[in-house]
Amino acid sequence: GGLAPSLDAKRCAMVNVTLGHVGRAPTYLHFEKASGWKEIPEYRNMRATLPFLIELPQVQNEFTLTPLQHGSVFALDLGTSKDRKTEIVFARGVSHVTMGLDTLQSTLLEDLLTSFDIIERFLVSPVLDKKQPAGQIFMHTLPPIPQTTDRDLKYVQVLFASAVQQCVAKYGPRVLKLRISKIELKVWIGTSPPTPLRLVASSAMGWEAMAFQEELDPASGCTVSWKNVETQETHNSVQMLRPTVETERSSKRGIARNAGSTYIYDFPALFRISLMKLWLKTCKADQIPQNFFTAKELALEGDELVEKELFGKNTVGMVVWLITMRTPDYPDGRDIVLIGNDLTIKTGTFGTFEDETFQKASALARSKGIPRIYIACNSGARMGAVEELKALVKIAWVDPNDLMKGFEYLYITYADLAKLPEGSVRSHPVTAGAEKRHVLDAIMGLNLPSTRGGIGVECLQGSGLIAGETSRAYEETFTLSYVTGRSIGIGAYLNRLGQRNIQMVQGPMILTGFQALNKLLGQQVYTTQDQLGGPHIMVPNGVTHELVANDQDGVEAVLHWLTYVPENVWSIPRILSPVDPATRKVQFVPSKSPYDPRHMLAGGKVDGVWQAGFCDEGSFKEYMEGWGKTVVVGRGRVGGLPVGIVAVETRAVTRHIPADPADMNSHDIHEPQPGQVWHPDSAYKTAQAIRDFNHGENLPLIIFANWRGFSGGTRDMFAEVLKFGAMIVDALVEYKHPVTIYIPPNGELRGGAWVVLDPKINPDQMEMFADVEARGGILEPAAAAEIVFKGDRHVIEMMHRLDANLQQLDARKAKGEDVAKDTAAREKLLVPMYRQVAGEFMDLHDRSGRMKGLGAIHEELRWADSRTYLHWRIRRRMQESGIVRRMMKLVPEMSFAQGKAAVDDLCQGVASAAGASGEDEAVATWLEGHASEVDARVEQERQRATEEQIYRLIASLPTSRRGDVVRDLVGYSRVADMKGFAPGARV
Repeated sequence: GGLAPSLDAKRCAMVNVTLGHVGRAPTYLHFEKASGWKEIPEYRNMRATLPFLIELPQVQNEFTLTPLQHGSVFALDLGTSKDRKTEIVFARGVSHVTMGLDTLQSTLLEDLLTSFDIIERFLVSPVLDKKQPAGQIFMHTLPPIPQTTDRDLKYVQVLFASAVQQCVAKYGPRVLKLRISKIELKVWIGTSPPTPLRLVASSAMGWEAMAFQEELDPASGCTVSWKNVETQETHNSVQMLRPTVETERSSKRGIARNAGSTYIYDFPALFRISLMKLWLKTCKADQIPQNFFTAKELALEGDELVEKELFGKNTVGMVVWLITMRTPDYPDGRDIVLIGNDLTIKTGTFGTFEDETFQKASALARSKGIPRIYIACNSGARMGAVEELKALVKIAWVDPNDLMKGFEYLYITYADLAKLPEGSVRSHPVTAGAEKRHVLDAIMGLNLPSTRGGIGVECLQGSGLIAGETSRAYEETFTLSYVTGRSIGIGAYLNRLGQRNIQMVQGPMILTGFQALNKLLGQQVYTTQDQLGGPHIMVPNGVTHELVANDQDGVEAVLHWLTYVPENVWSIPRILSPVDPATRKVQFVPSKSPYDPRHMLAGGKVDGVWQAGFCDEGSFKEYMEGWGKTVVVGRGRVGGLPVGIVAVETRAVTRHIPADPADMNSHDIHEPQPGQVWHPDSAYKTAQAIRDFNHGENLPLIIFANWRGFSGGTRDMFAEVLKFGAMIVDALVEYKHPVTIYIPPNGELRGGAWVVLDPKINPDQMEMFADVEARGGILEPAAAAEIVFKGDRHVIEMMHRLDANLQQLDARKAKGEDVAKDTAAREKLLVPMYRQVAGEFMDLHDRSGRMKGLGAIHEELRWADSRTYLHWRIRRRMQESGIVRRMMKLVPEMSFAQGKAAVDDLCQGVASAAGASGEDEAVATWLEGHASEVDARVEQERQRATEEQIYRLIASLPTSRRGDVVRDLVGYSRVADMKGFAPGARV
């Protein structure tokens, strides 16, 4: 207080005080005239210039700051917006290290990682974790960038954008965990005087970067305006710093985070980041195509979806984008429809507007034949009441003086009824004393604001609408759901109806909330939603195909799945340039003893040495691994060719059935399941996988068949193994793409397992192969020998026919000698060995040579070379099948066999010239490289079919009319030729 007059006289505005301490760092204090020379606690322990270099005063104009940690060159503060709706952790720092254009990206990455570390240390605090604040990073590099001019502004922007996007792509899960929403960098361009440049990137912009050239006040040195480097538009401090829109978005992001999810409008940014990460695996950052990701938001207006950018200003809790992505496998671009619940609109419930939006978006995906991706985080069908009636309804008590006797009815007065629009209620009039009442028979709520969007059965109708739509979408295009948060009721059903599901660990799928179930049970049984539909339920029951830890991983999983999916349902999957050539030998050899089938597919180490598997290295991805564990299903590539795969677990596994907390007598069940056998769950899993590969994915299917049969015990028969085995046949019958059944080396296919996989189920698409070391038959040799050799009777006959000692004993017996004892001893000695002979005899019936000779298989294969052979065989069949489907679409009455005959005729010369050994490769290559010839043959078949149809139609007319019709057709043709009419046009 005593120094204040002196300071005022000297026109001093601020005083900085440094307090020295013995053995520890000094304390820095800041006092300001504007605050009556009181200490500024937000600046404590900052060097004198630091608050201004990191622009804390500007932040304080919009936020109240609570210091978390202050150092010599950085400050970490929790900011609360003036309206108290937004909380942000500000990490702001300054650097005195010179940064050149060549080091900008690496230096920025190091600084960002340091900032992440600082923020992460404080977010472990339970108080901060509960608040779930967003994070923003600001860095100010003081030395000008050497050898830069005004012409480098945009180049610096490009470097900054690339660095931020690579950082977010590489450390996406960490960025999500820390809730980083904005990154800013202030640098100085090496002009004279230096030019300040502010670089900004945020999650709201998909981490695209903007650059602003700052205009400084000559007197104070403070920034007074910001000019956008690209648009030249000038912004003031209110536009740059006030968090008006961001406050609203941050509030919604907080709601989503509290539900364990991500705000739906941030998902396009996650897709963009994940797509960049996908590109960075194949090329350098500067080789990524421009505009590799665009998202057009679609909104429902009337009965149509129209392009309309809402970004958080939506009033309907269902958001739709039509997204175009240029991916490594589709560099020219591919489209998807992205649909997602907005949890911040009425807790993500499905009202009538949400249902209509969902249905239209899904129908759009079907009409275009493009993938439909659904981001699920919802609260089921919307339930509510007519709020306007709550204040009007009255009660007719049986005895107004004793309310415990109950009530007779609810009513409203005549005057209140007159205020309501028509259709609000159904009622009938009564008179009670002097009062005229309208007894409520039904509350309808038509034309009232509170019922807009639905409150009851109308929402259930909408749920039925989108349930049917999703079922149709699965049949007609590729459907995939990512469950990012809770998904309740119809939300859970949509996931299952779309079949393919990726579940985040915090995204339970349930039919009813645990609180409602507890009320139904009359006691506190369940404590979390996870007990009902968390990963430990949905992974083992096969509803969930893949489990991920966070939303960034979830989106990456979606994009990875799409790499196996064609751009539309009319295309075949794209063949990539192989990282693993098709000619590469298969090194891992399946053994007779139990082994991990994943090693057969993806490769594995044997005695410390890596042995490559059947699929391209790193390409095999397993799905549904927690369900039906005696079967392994997934997607992979063979020489760049995408395939769906079903293989057999040869080792014994254990199925776990959890106890139900609602049943005190229930307990965990651990059920052993032997390998090489189809059990109810693994048979269902096989059928499900086949259907998934077929619908929308258009994948050629390879089944590595190594089953001894189906489990047929009482328990498994009761558990419907027969039903699920039949479903495998159903799935194969409707398969529209090449199916390859391959019995691997040391594998066997027996009895009913052969039946459900035999190519005669779908001869148009199925082919069977067997390894030269494989076996196939009704029973295993030992069991077959037991039956065929009548126990040991025929075995003993064989001994007497072949064994010299027994022949001598038989001769002695014929002379009348008693040799029974010696004969029995000899037979007992030889039986074990001759049983092996009988088994070997039966085994010779099961070998690939007999299968080939009978026409049961297409070809015998050797495992080491099977990858090369099947690559070209499947590749050829994929091309042929695709052409046949085109013909069948244009000529509906054409059968697959007829179309295949036309393709064979087209390729006859190529096939003959190549010879049997090279035929598949020659035909596949020719079909891929001669699109014009293929198109011409397809058109020829269409014209031929049209001519035949015309002949049939004319032949169906009465004889007296045929001549007239033919003359009319000739006249039509002449006029059409003169006027240039297109076929089908009206003259």
